Amino acid sequence: MTTRVLISGSVAYDTIMVFDGHFKDHILPERVHMLNVSFLTPSMKREFGGCAANIAYTLKGLGGSPTVLAAVGRDGGDYVERLAALGIDTTSILRCDDLYTAQAFITTDLSDNQITAFHPGAMGRAHEVAATGPAAWGIVAPNGKDAMLRHAREYAAAGVPWIFDPGQALPMFSGEELRTLIASADALAVNDYECGMVCDKTGLTEAQLAAQVQAMIVTRGGEGSTLHHAGGSESIAPVKITDAVDPTGCGDAYRGGLLYALASGLGWSVAARLGSVMGAMKIEHSGPQNHRVDRDAVAARYRAAYGASPW
Repeated sequence: MTTRVLISGSVAYDTIMVFDGHFKDHILPERVHMLNVSFLTPSMKREFGGCAANIAYTLKGLGGSPTVLAAVGRDGGDYVERLAALGIDTTSILRCDDLYTAQAFITTDLSDNQITAFHPGAMGRAHEVAATGPAAWGIVAPNGKDAMLRHAREYAAAGVPWIFDPGQALPMFSGEELRTLIASADALAVNDYECGMVCDKTGLTEAQLAAQVQAMIVTRGGEGSTLHHAGGSESIAPVKITDAVDPTGCGDAYRGGLLYALASGLGWSVAARLGSVMGAMKIEHSGPQNHRVDRDAVAARYRAAYGASPW
């Protein structure tokens, strides 16, 4: 039985800047029709990022078998080599020499709010990559729109159970397109803000969305998450953190834990809790791929939070 996971999503460089203040103190609600603000960011780092690569990083660290379905530009060679060196399957990453790799420019304030500008670059050609071969699970995370649509169709045609994770790609889809994708998916993973957006676009309530899929995860930051499954809902308590350093990539780390548990046959409740553990471990580190994934440490963190071991 394969434990391979197909991950459709971006491979990107993240330029992360920290604003030593709070956005709310500088954005006037009555002036948003002519918004013109500037934030001094004395701290800046360039990190390896992108949803697919971030998910694969955590999944591989746990012992999983991720395959990344993505595209990079002429500046992405070192990144692909790094992923391969970690043991991640990069054979389905397309290299586009006429484009730049996708770039995210993220500004975080002292309340962990984020403002992000994103240049898609080579991501716009990720639809040229096919989702092939057997897999235990797949995920469609933010990627080029055509790639997300193609990989969703290919998962469904191949009988690969898959998670729809629209994330930052939500504005690209109409309500009807979202309805179609959700109806085809086995699971839906969103944060509470994204859940509200999906509800607004589709005209469905959270309960109605959950009824469309086998399982639905709604993450709620420091309040934990909600797992809708088997006709009911379960509140997943948050995992205590020592220090909230950087939220960038927390959702991706969560999905890495979620997919590892599902591909390993551990079930939805364990998957949601393992996702919470990985998100907590990530937030204690700067950047989306700098947290060390040690199975013994993960198991200890899981036991401390939930009173049992995940494996």
